[in-house]
Amino acid sequence: MSQSRASVVSSFTIIKGSMIEETYAVFRDWDFDRSREENLRQVRDKNTIGATSANWLRDVYKVLHRRFDPNGKDRALVRLAKANVSIDVWKPLLLWHMTRDEFLVRDFLSNWLFNEYEDGAFRIRTEDLYPFLQELHTQGLIDEPWKESTLKRVASGLLRMAVDFELMTGTTVREFASYHLPETSFLYLLHAMYELHGNGRDVVHSPDWRLYLMSTIEVEREIYRLHQFRKLRFEVAGSLMELSLPCNSVDAFAEEIAP
Repeated sequence: MSQSRASVVSSFTIIKGSMIEETYAVFRDWDFDRSREENLRQVRDKNTIGATSANWLRDVYKVLHRRFDPNGKDRALVRLAKANVSIDVWKPLLLWHMTRDEFLVRDFLSNWLFNEYEDGAFRIRTEDLYPFLQELHTQGLIDEPWKESTLKRVASGLLRMAVDFELMTGTTVREFASYHLPETSFLYLLHAMYELHGNGRDVVHSPDWRLYLMSTIEVEREIYRLHQFRKLRFEVAGSLMELSLPCNSVDAFAEEIAP
């Protein structure tokens, strides 16, 4: 099993971007009988994704090797790509899996950007992120303060990811978009978070919903809606929340929704 990078700050992977289409294409052709290195080496050697340059192909190899464990914790995500699940459903799942080992993307979306959204911010510029990024050195998460050129590239990369995952729109100046998780994606995330937390209350209150700019109230409202349509069971008694999901694991749910 690969070593966790859940608390590692990587400017390289952020600058290289979300790579949504590339990741989907690589995972669609993934061979579970081969190792991660063997699969990615074939992508690099044969250019199975049709990369326009050798440098970009090399970057895809490096980023995917760092971000994912396709034969392990990310297996369900790969399974859905292999089943050609709609990219609209798959994309938010990619974000959740990606942020397991992309600390800065997770921290940016669930803390900084979500707080800006809740505070009613309308437009976000690259330089607005500088104080947030400069705190990384103060917190001991990076050895040396980033130069302004690096700050600009990382800030731009983070905002570009927010646009790629449809949380924002725009180029130079970003604005918040009206985003809604597809129902199938929401159910997948419920299964994934239940595996992580083990109880309904922690699932509802998980900070990971902030990745999608969803408050606890919005999460609870959506769960109640699914309960009314008998797609899950949700009971609340005081501070206790009992959540019963359609499948007993995220892998089982992935098998259920794969066409």
